[in-house]
Amino acid sequence: MPAAQPRRQAERMDAFDAMSKNTSAFFLQAAIAFGVSFLGVLGGIFFLPLDIWPRLFLAMSAVFLVTSSFTLAKVIRDQQEAATIRVRLDEVRMEKLLAEHNPFTTDPLK
Repeated sequence: MPAAQPRRQAERMDAFDAMSKNTSAFFLQAAIAFGVSFLGVLGGIFFLPLDIWPRLFLAMSAVFLVTSSFTLAKVIRDQQEAATIRVRLDEVRMEKLLAEHNPFTTDPLK
C-alpha cells in the first residue's frame, strides 16, 4: 500500500469524526450509568454505619468528583473541537482577513 493511502484514510476519518454524533442509545446508556452510580454512592453514604462527619466528608467528595468529571469532559470536548479542520480553517480565514486589513492606510480605495 502506498504511503499516501493511509494518510488519506486518516484525513477522511478525522473529517468523519468531526461530524459524527452520539446515538440516542449511547446517550441513554451513559445517562443510566451515571444515575445508577450516583445513586449507589448516595445510598452507600446514607446506609453505612458512620457518624455524621464521615458521611458529610463522603458526600462532599462525591459532589466534587461529579463536578470535576463534568469539567474534565467539557475540557476534552473543547480540545477536540479546537482540533477539527473546520475550526482551523476558520482561524486561517480570520488571520488572512486581519493580515489584509491595515487600518493605517491612507488610500480609501484599498
